[in-house]
This record gives sequence, C-alpha cells and structure tokens, in this order.
Amino acid sequence: MLRAAAGSGTTTIAATPHLSAEFPNVRVHELAGRCATLRDAVAEEGIEITVASGAEVSLTWALEATDDELRLASYGQRGTDLLIETPSINVFGLEALLYHLRGKGLRITLAHPERNPEFQRQRDRLSRLVDQGVLLQVNGDTLLGDPRRSAACALGRDLCVHGLAHALASDGHRASAWRPVTRLAQAADAAAALVGAERAVWLTATAPAAIIEGEQLPDPPVIVPRRRKWRWRLGAR
Repeated sequence: MLRAAAGSGTTTIAATPHLSAEFPNVRVHELAGRCATLRDAVAEEGIEITVASGAEVSLTWALEATDDELRLASYGQRGTDLLIETPSINVFGLEALLYHLRGKGLRITLAHPERNPEFQRQRDRLSRLVDQGVLLQVNGDTLLGDPRRSAACALGRDLCVHGLAHALASDGHRASAWRPVTRLAQAADAAAALVGAERAVWLTATAPAAIIEGEQLPDPPVIVPRRRKWRWRLGAR
C-alpha cells in the first residue's frame, strides 16, 4: 500500500487505524511502536514516503479515553490534533461533545463528514462547526463520484467549493481494489478542476501537513471557480 501511494505521488501518509469498540485489537499504546516498525521496513525497502502516526477515533472512544490516551491517539502523539470519525448516524448534541474534546486543548478534524445523512440534510451544521474551529476532512472519492446520484458526493463537492473543507484524504484501505490509496492523485486533479490548482494543493498538501505537525493552518488560496463550458445549438436563442 505504501509503495502504491508513493508511486502515485504521495510523500507523507498518516497511519490512522480505527480506535473504537468495533476494533478491539487496535490498542492505542501500541501505535507508536507499530509505526516505528513500519518506518524501518519502508527505509529497508527504499520506499520514498514518510509515515506519520495517528488514529481515526470514534467519538465514543474519545469521550471515554484518558487525557494520555487521547495524546497517544493524536497525530505524532503531540496532543494537538485528533481525527474523529464522523458518526454514521445523527448524534444529539454532537457540537457540545466536540466542544468538550476541544476544551482539552485538542484541535478536532472530522473525517468524511459528507457521508453523514444528517449533515447532508442540514449542511449549515457543518458551517457552524467550522466557525467554532472544527476542521473538515473530505474523502477524495467524493470528488470522483456523480453528485447527481450520491448525496455524499454532492456534499463533498460543496464543502470544497464553499471553502469549508480543510483537507482532502485518500481514506485508503488497500493498494488497489477496494478504497485504493492511489485514488487521492485522481481526487487532487478533480479538486484542481473544481476549486483551482493552488487551492487543491492547499487541500492535499499544505493544510494536511500543518494538521499532522500540529501547526497553524496557512491562509488558504482563493477558490477559483471552474469555468462553465457553453454549448451552442443551431437555432437556439
């Protein structure tokens, strides 16, 4: 998977295994050691890619975790940035729950919010979360699907076009076949066509790097709307 990612142009990848009750074999205290072993293998194989440690954390796990466990689940175990998996169903009081985590000094990034049916119906909730300081990470696949047939694709595109998305991720699960990590390169091209080349670089490289390093996000470039292609029909007014 890492070899495929590097071959498609990815230079840094965050290992984000699920931390939740559904994955009991993923243990937060093992993350650093497993990433170190993986980095050794990458160096031995000569794969030119940097592996950053992290986790995709369920909201329930995060709320039950100790402060030390939250630090270990954060990117680079710095205790600054935590990736929360957006619940697949509506969560009453989600904003307050995220506020509680942010009160611990964590900057929260929501993974694939476009897949949540409630957000698809009430997009203003995401806008309010962004105003409060929550970051949104959109799956690259949503820019490659048909927004007329998929509410997730429609919302993912809208988040990018309206400047609410902060990162575009592969959500890669395999080197090929199901959720291939290489799809991010195609998504980056789609983003460039949608919001302009500079904004696409910010979404796929600049902002994600700041999140992983626990730094302030640089100001985003201006969104350049895609030009419409006019088609003229003979006799049409």
